[in-house]
Amino acid sequence: MLVIKYISCIVLGYLLGSIPCGVIVAKRIANLNVLELGSKSTGTTNVLRTAGRKAAIIVFAGDLLKGVLAVMFARLIMGNSYVAVGIFGFGPPFGLVLAALAAVVGHNWSVFLKFKGGRGVTTYFGGMMALSWPAALLGGELFIIGAFTTKFVSLGSIAAVVGTYTLMILFYVFYNWPLEFLLYALVGTIVIIVMHRGNINRLLTGNERRLGDKAEELQESVSGDGEGGE
Repeated sequence: MLVIKYISCIVLGYLLGSIPCGVIVAKRIANLNVLELGSKSTGTTNVLRTAGRKAAIIVFAGDLLKGVLAVMFARLIMGNSYVAVGIFGFGPPFGLVLAALAAVVGHNWSVFLKFKGGRGVTTYFGGMMALSWPAALLGGELFIIGAFTTKFVSLGSIAAVVGTYTLMILFYVFYNWPLEFLLYALVGTIVIIVMHRGNINRLLTGNERRLGDKAEELQESVSGDGEGGE
C-alpha cells in the first residue's frame, strides 16, 4: 500500500511538473513559441527575453505553483502511512520529497513537450517552499543578490540552490529536520547544477549572457545548452 502511494506521488508530481507554463503563456500573450526562440527553454528567463515581463511573471508563478501543489497533493495521498524496514523508516516525508523531485523532473523533461523543458529552478523552490519555507526564503534572497549584482541569472540560480542546501544541512544537524528534506535539497542542487553546465562553461570563458539581454541578441550565441536560471 505504501509503495502504491509513493508511486502515486511520483506520477502526480511528474504530471504537474510537466505542465508547460512557459509554452502556454508565451503563446497566449505574445503568440510565440519559446521552444524556437532564445535558449529554447520554457523557463522564466527565456520567456522574459522573448515574450516580455508580463508573461515572465505569470510563468514564474505557474512554475512555482507546480512544486507547491506537488507537495500539497502528496500530503493528501500519504496521510499518516509509515513502515519500518530494519533501522530505516519510510513515511510521509519521503513521499513529499518524491513528489517534489518528480515535479522538477517533469518541468525539465516534460512528457507534453517530447521531454524538453526548462532548468527546474523555480519548480524546485516551489517544492522547497512547501517543505521548508525558511530555506526557500533564503534561496530567493541569494538568487536576487547573485542575479542582480552580477547580472548573471545562472550565477544567482547556482548560489541559491547551494545556499539552500547548506541551510538544510544546518536544519538537519541542529533542529532534527527530516533527512528526506535534506535529500531533496541535495538531489535538486545536483540536478540544477548539471542543467547549468553550459552556463558554467560560459561564465568561466566570459561568454555568459547577462540579465536584460534580449532574445534576438542571443541567437548567435545560443548553442542549445540551455538558459541561465530557467
